[in-house]
Amino acid sequence: MPESVAIIGAGPLGRWLALAAARAGFRVLLEDVMPANLHHAQEMLRQVSLTAYGAEKAGPSTAFGAENAPNFAQDDRMGGITFVSTIEEAVRNADLVIDCVPDELESKLEILWLLDRMAPPRTVFATPTTHLSIADLANCTYRPDKCIAIAAEAGALAGDAGGEILLRKTSRTAPETVALVERFWRRLGFSPVFEVDAGEQPR
Repeated sequence: MPESVAIIGAGPLGRWLALAAARAGFRVLLEDVMPANLHHAQEMLRQVSLTAYGAEKAGPSTAFGAENAPNFAQDDRMGGITFVSTIEEAVRNADLVIDCVPDELESKLEILWLLDRMAPPRTVFATPTTHLSIADLANCTYRPDKCIAIAAEAGALAGDAGGEILLRKTSRTAPETVALVERFWRRLGFSPVFEVDAGEQPR
């Protein structure tokens, strides 16, 4: 079970993931290299509170910036989030890393290159992408067996808890990687569904 989760990027998706993971009991490190982005994330997270209903319903499109969002300043569960300004600090002890960089080949290759060199060998990488091949991205790392794709648009995570989330693996993805990522999403209230990356067949 992943206990320490690093979220790279403090935009809407990163903020929602950090909040959802913290509420699920994970130790969360939320990273952004831009101090202004990190400060903005801190302020927005201080202003948002999720009730039991909101924890199930909220996603990137509803959890932040809504005029009627309740205040969670007294929510001690937010103690599970630590804000950091370097990738190295974020991933140093992470069991799972989720990057929230733009879904573009250059951005994904750059972040995976950095993560691969800074994270411990055990760390699993989950990268949101709807059109890039996780097989190609994973092969650019020294841990292709520990890479998996979150094949969902950011807005799709706004669905009900219990809804499906599509995850894409490769023929080289280790069973332990699949199991770890599956448990993470189940704790967040989703039903993970796995498919093999296009053009690959399971071993």
